[in-house]
Amino acid sequence: MSRLFVILQYLLPHHLLSRFIGFFADSGFLKNFFIRSFIRRYKVDMSEAAITDPAGYPNFNTFFTRELKTGARPIAAGSDVVVCPADGAISALGAIEDDKLLQAKAHEFKLVDLLGGDDDLAAAYRNGCFATVYLSPRDYHRVHLPLAGQLIKTAYIPGRLFSVNQVTTESVPNLFARNERAVCVFNTSVGTMCVILVGAMLVAGIETVWGGQICPTSGARKMRVSEYGNHEPPIELATGAEIGRFKLGSTAIVLFPPGTVKLDESLGPNSPVKMGQLLGRFIEQS
Repeated sequence: MSRLFVILQYLLPHHLLSRFIGFFADSGFLKNFFIRSFIRRYKVDMSEAAITDPAGYPNFNTFFTRELKTGARPIAAGSDVVVCPADGAISALGAIEDDKLLQAKAHEFKLVDLLGGDDDLAAAYRNGCFATVYLSPRDYHRVHLPLAGQLIKTAYIPGRLFSVNQVTTESVPNLFARNERAVCVFNTSVGTMCVILVGAMLVAGIETVWGGQICPTSGARKMRVSEYGNHEPPIELATGAEIGRFKLGSTAIVLFPPGTVKLDESLGPNSPVKMGQLLGRFIEQS
C-alpha cells in the first residue's frame, strides 16, 4: 500500500491538485464542517489557540494557520540557545557530511541542490549541522526564527510537491531538493543561518512575514531571489519571532555553519518537538 502511495505521487498533477485544494481552503465553502471534521480527525488541541471556537475562523486556511495564545510556546532561556523553529517531529538532524544531508535512513541529498544550485551559499554550511522538522496536519503551522538575526535574502525555488510524510521521505530520492521551497538567509551571532520552508502535496501556499505569499504566484514558476541586506529599516527578528507559515502541512529545515552550534543530544529522529524548545547551543569560540 505504501509503495502504491509513492507511485501515485509521481503520476499526480501536484500543482494543479494543490492549487485546487487551496482555492477551497481560502473560500468559506462548508468551512465549519471541514474545520470541525479536521479537528476530530487529527485531535487538534484548540485550547491553546488564540481563537478557540472553530466557527470563529472565516475559512479553513485561517484555521490551519491559527495563532496561539500568548505564552503557549515559551522560548528556551539562555543567551546561547538555539530554539526549534516549529511544532512537529524531528525527521533528521546532525552533521552535514561535506555537502550531504541525511533525508531518512540511507537516503542523502546534496546541500547545493537544496539551495537551488547556489554554490557560494552552500559553501557556508559544508561540514556544519542541520535539523529537519516535519509538521503533521495536527500541528501549529507557523515557523519561527531559531536564533535572532537580520534577514539577508530569500530565494523561491520551484519544484514538485511530493508529500513529506515518513513513507515518502524514506522512498523518494532527493525529496527536499525536488519540492518547491523558500530559502531564507539570516545573519546571526554565529554567522549565516538558513531556514528553508519546503512545500508539499496539498500545501496551498507558503508565506513570510516580510514578503507575504511566496508561492503559489500568478506568474511562471521560476527561481526568484530577493535581496534584503540593504533594506531600510533592516529586517531584524528576535529568537522565536515568527517568520512564515504553511497553508497546510510541510517541513522546515535549518542549516548552521561548521563549528558554531551543538545540537541537543536528547533529540533524534522522530523526537516530538514544540516551537521554542531547546534545539541546541552555541559552541564557544576559542
